[in-house]
Amino acid sequence: MDHIDRRRNFYGRRRGKKLRQAQSKLLQEELPKYSIAAHTSNACKNAGVISLQELFGRDCPVWIDVGFGAGEHLMYQAQRHLDVDFIGCEPYINGVASLLSKLRDNPLPNVRIYPDDVRDVIDVLPTRCISKVFLLYPDPWPKKKHHRRRFMTPNYLIPLANAMKHGAELRVATDIKDYAGQAVEQITLNHQFKWMPCSQLDWQEPWKDWQSTRYEVKALAENRTPIYLTFIRI
Repeated sequence: MDHIDRRRNFYGRRRGKKLRQAQSKLLQEELPKYSIAAHTSNACKNAGVISLQELFGRDCPVWIDVGFGAGEHLMYQAQRHLDVDFIGCEPYINGVASLLSKLRDNPLPNVRIYPDDVRDVIDVLPTRCISKVFLLYPDPWPKKKHHRRRFMTPNYLIPLANAMKHGAELRVATDIKDYAGQAVEQITLNHQFKWMPCSQLDWQEPWKDWQSTRYEVKALAENRTPIYLTFIRI
C-alpha cells in the first residue's frame, strides 16, 4: 500500500510472542498469495484507489473483517460465501500467521489480507463499494481516557461510511457493555447509519450465520455476556 498516512496514531499491538520458525515461513510463503499489495497493480497504487475487480479478478460483493484475530470467523464466512470477496485487516502479525495457517490447509481465492491498520485500506477504497463489515470483539480500551481509541468513533466511522454501500451492514460483537453503549451513541450521532432493534433478541442473540471466535469463548468462560449489534448504512 503506497498511500499510508504514517502521521496517524496506532495504539494496538502489532506483535505478541516471538514468531516460531513455522509462522515466519508462513508469512514469507503464504502472505504474498493473499496480500492486497501483491494483487494491486502499480497503476492502481499510483492512482490512490484500489480496483476491487483487479484485486479479486472478478466483480462480486466485498465484505471486510476488521481485526480478524486468528481468522476463525473470516475463514467460516469465506468458505460459506464463495460468491463474496473478503478483505481481512489485522495488524497483529501473530494473528495473521494463524489465518495463513488455515489458508494453507484450505486455500480460498476470495480472501485478501492487509496485515496492518484497516484505515489504510479504507483510505484507498472506491466510494460505496463495501456490502458488509464485521467488527468482532475489538480492543475495548477500558480506561475512559482511552475511549477515543476505539473503532466506534468518528475517526473510523466517517471514512467507513463513505466506503459502504447504502443498505450495507456493520456488524459489531462485544462483551463490554460500555463499548456497546458507545457504539450505539456514536451511530446515533453519525446520521449515516441506523440501528432499529425490534426486541432485546436483536442484541442478545447472534446472527444466524455466526461463527464464534476464541475471544467469545473466553468471554463466556469469564461470565461476560456477548452483545450483537447490527447497524445499517443509510
